[in-house]
Amino acid sequence: MKERHISKTTAWWTKQMKYAFMVIVDLCIFAFSATAGIYVTCQGQLVGTAYAPIMFNYVHTLILAAALLLIFRLLGVHTSVWRFAGVDEMIRCTIAAVLLNAFWMLLDRVIYTDLLHIQAVLPFYTYMVSALFTILLLNASRLCIKFFRFIQARSPLTTHGKKRVMIVGAGFMGSFIIQELRHNMLALGVPVVAVDDDPEKIGRKINAVKIKGSCADIVQLAESERIDTIILCIPSASKKRQKEIIETAMQTNCTIKISPSISEFLEDTRAQRRIRNVDISDLLPRPEVTLDKEVCAYLTGKVILVTGGGGSIGSELCRQAARYAPKQIVIFDIYENCAFELYGELKQMYGENIDLRVQIGSVRDEKRLDEVFGMFRPDVVFHAAAHKHVPLMETSPCEAIKNNVMGTYNTAAACDKHHVSKFVLLSTDKAVNPTNVMGASKRLCEFTAEYFNSISQTCYTIVRFGNVLGSHGSVVPIFRKQIEEGGPVCVTDENITRYFMTIPEAAQLVCQAGGLAKGGEIFVLDMGEPVKIMDLAKNMIRLSGFTEDEIEIRVTGLRPGEKLYEELATEEERKRRKKTANNKIWRLDGEAADSAKMQRMLSEIPSLTNNTVRAFLKENVPGYMPQKAVHL
Repeated sequence: MKERHISKTTAWWTKQMKYAFMVIVDLCIFAFSATAGIYVTCQGQLVGTAYAPIMFNYVHTLILAAALLLIFRLLGVHTSVWRFAGVDEMIRCTIAAVLLNAFWMLLDRVIYTDLLHIQAVLPFYTYMVSALFTILLLNASRLCIKFFRFIQARSPLTTHGKKRVMIVGAGFMGSFIIQELRHNMLALGVPVVAVDDDPEKIGRKINAVKIKGSCADIVQLAESERIDTIILCIPSASKKRQKEIIETAMQTNCTIKISPSISEFLEDTRAQRRIRNVDISDLLPRPEVTLDKEVCAYLTGKVILVTGGGGSIGSELCRQAARYAPKQIVIFDIYENCAFELYGELKQMYGENIDLRVQIGSVRDEKRLDEVFGMFRPDVVFHAAAHKHVPLMETSPCEAIKNNVMGTYNTAAACDKHHVSKFVLLSTDKAVNPTNVMGASKRLCEFTAEYFNSISQTCYTIVRFGNVLGSHGSVVPIFRKQIEEGGPVCVTDENITRYFMTIPEAAQLVCQAGGLAKGGEIFVLDMGEPVKIMDLAKNMIRLSGFTEDEIEIRVTGLRPGEKLYEELATEEERKRRKKTANNKIWRLDGEAADSAKMQRMLSEIPSLTNNTVRAFLKENVPGYMPQKAVHL
């Protein structure tokens, strides 16, 4: 705490000293300009003129100094950083110089001569010449600092020993990144060459960096120019094209980084200077999710409750929903730590603009759900609470039924009782033709939502998606940890494939589904082609700066309940799928609810044991093909 206070005090004094330096420089510039103006327009005389007593009058001087401080402060002349000076700063300096000299003329002619009857008359063009000198010197002082930094950034003393950087993309973002590298004294490296697919740009220069070829020449130029780092500055390129360029760059064994996207650049000023490492998500062959703000407007001014709100997906749902100015967000979770951390994060981000509440409880507890729903009266409920790990549910199958199936039933029933407008269930591709308890339990969750949609005024809908990158226990953080530890990276089968999406993409889809929902549908994202986990492991090794010879990939065999591939819809569902307003989201019509089947399942669930669960699931989940039971 003491060190932080000292740091803040030091920063404050540094800022004040810089401000004082700028003021002194500008005062000297004006004093010189005024003196030069008088000298030039008064036949080379200063002391011998009638104006000399006024020139050396300290009251007159103090008034002009105060005027300079006031005018320059009002125009923000001293708030800019000189080494970043541009056209905007030059315009402000010009206006300030004109106003200051105009005030000087009014002071002499109106205050001193007309009111105080003190002879203080100079020719009109004296003030004009002074203003001209002031404009030139104010701008020159700023540009000198900028020029000094420009020369310093290119001097051998600065560039020696720095990493050599290739810029991919000679557009606005490429130009911006080159400037940022130089403004930060080449901390990330020296830009030495650029490439661009526009043939008209090849051979020309961007911010003094020569464009020597197209993206097809990346490997060759990286070798000939001894490149250490490649920075991709192509935010307008399609995901597919970006993936192709990244894969080309990966052949060089250079460090690969990527500039902010256009949306990050426009929405978050902090992102403008954030050059990040290429992530495995940049290599996934999936279409982008387009967020339709009008579709998500149903969240504005509403009370939103998220079960499992502290989890990977649940927390991102809260973040996405907060963007639409809801009346209130209720984070409902059994695990207090993550919920508390999310509360702090959102409070810091939105302050008092959104009413945030955290409620601790389990979806297995009907009484607690009824209490929370009665207290907050939610309009929209996102049901993300669930057990998700396949191998763990194979060893504890009853818990999957209690938490997933009964948790969904209890939450859906609370929505019906308290007249919630919309209920959105988060499901998984593992619910399609399941071979494991977790997937089968989620299919029963879907059936439960379809059942309640048939008997309730509440709109119940389902969102089904594949694996989520970065969630707790997902393959990417596991691989990353294994790589950091030097290997081996464990893949269960050479041919295993999975669909992938990022956490924000999953949350965006769920939010949009709520807006598109009419009731009883299953929404599925067009996630592109499935990814081979073996290829994922190889790419992560290369992105980490290693080769496959340095990090072993070990095939360990399929885990209990694991499939070689996942499906987003059954064959019958694919025949019934329809497009929505978002061409990346498909709608599957839900099956007709069977009320008798639902009641029968509810009566059987309390008596289930770990030995009888699979038989129960096989009877009630079409397509469920259980693997050999796993015993505790």
